[in-house]
Amino acid sequence: MEQNKTSSITSVIASSSLGTLIEWYDFYLFGSLAPVIAANFFPSTNQTAALLSTLATFAAGFIVRPFGALFFGRLGDLIGRKYTFLVTLVLMGTTTFAIGLIPGYATIGVAAPILVLVMRLLQGLALGGEYGGAATYVAEHAPENERGFWTSWIQITAPFAMAISISAIAITKSLMTAPNWESWGWRIPFLISVPLVGISIWMRKNMAESPLFAKAKIEGTTSVNPLKESFGKKENLKVVLVTLLGIMLGAGVLGWTCFYIQNFLLRIMFVDFDQANLIVISGFISGLVWFIFFGWLSDRIGRKLLLLASFGLFLILLHPFFGEIYQTANLSLKTERNSIIKIQKEAISKSTTDSAIITTTQR
Repeated sequence: MEQNKTSSITSVIASSSLGTLIEWYDFYLFGSLAPVIAANFFPSTNQTAALLSTLATFAAGFIVRPFGALFFGRLGDLIGRKYTFLVTLVLMGTTTFAIGLIPGYATIGVAAPILVLVMRLLQGLALGGEYGGAATYVAEHAPENERGFWTSWIQITAPFAMAISISAIAITKSLMTAPNWESWGWRIPFLISVPLVGISIWMRKNMAESPLFAKAKIEGTTSVNPLKESFGKKENLKVVLVTLLGIMLGAGVLGWTCFYIQNFLLRIMFVDFDQANLIVISGFISGLVWFIFFGWLSDRIGRKLLLLASFGLFLILLHPFFGEIYQTANLSLKTERNSIIKIQKEAISKSTTDSAIITTTQR
């Protein structure tokens, strides 16, 4: 009996995680390819403005994520988790494929960045519904005292997808010349997501509905108006605000600071592209096991203590961490700069001495 339960939850994890992994992969491609997207979809007259516009478009996907969570969360309460999963997956797959096909600014002008922005907003909505829905679906299948452990498998999909997206970009780029990559090759990582989405859709069509939702539906105890009940009742609103402002706000800052490291290495530290990606991938992969461990630990000691400890360590270690990256990554530049300064000082000193000798000789 216990073996059947483990087998059931394992298949739930596999189906849920694959779809969430693919959606994160699609979502991260945009950020990882920001410089190339800026060059293709925005005016080339100001490269800095183009890059900032691309990053703003990337951020727009995050801004609409909460709305996607609300909309698709509501849809999940009405029609079930399974079918909501399929909707978010198809939406993400379609928009990602579309980004890979949109003509550049040189071809269709201002319509290019507008279309990219629309696709990005739809991606954000889809991810908002997918990520929360997947965690809910798994939690509703898991035993009450093991929910931290089993839902932690959903959490590893985000860093794992980041590593996969960077790897896909690096491999594709290595197979062609730089001009071909910048012209059309960068579209390939977007387009190859289609078969992956197809596999995930097939797997999710065979998923069973969440047992808690199915039971509530049979008993007629599903929420009639989830949004009103969440925001209209004082006790529920308090829980929502604590979750959003006390947990998700801090978790968002912590999480996206980690994902900023790639851009920091490339844009600020000027680390080689392949080396920077190898560093980021290694970091994400080595950290995956800790998601599982702390998920398991949360079932033993509770979530609150771990959250407070994580936020506290983040505040203490953030500045030293980036300081260490700066010291390590820029060591050669500092050495070179110090050598130049030393040579300049020696030249100035020699020039001053020579001038003094000439003046003395003339006298």
